[in-house]
Amino acid sequence: MVSFKKSPSRSNFLKDVAPYLNLGWQLTITILVMVAIGWLIDNWLGSKPIFLIVFSFLGCAIGLFDFIRSVMKKR
Repeated sequence: MVSFKKSPSRSNFLKDVAPYLNLGWQLTITILVMVAIGWLIDNWLGSKPIFLIVFSFLGCAIGLFDFIRSVMKKR
């Protein structure tokens, strides 16, 4: 029989890392949503790459700003 014991170092590690686990998904989803919005506007207006490019850069900027703000707040 295998017994699972909580080691203090593992438990502390998970408590330290847990607040940061969601940040990668948050950054990725922000960028993907902004790219999708740009793509939809381009298809709606017929102006192919303009809004896609603008919203891609905007999504990266907003995502990175929010990422850095979240990391600084959790410190």
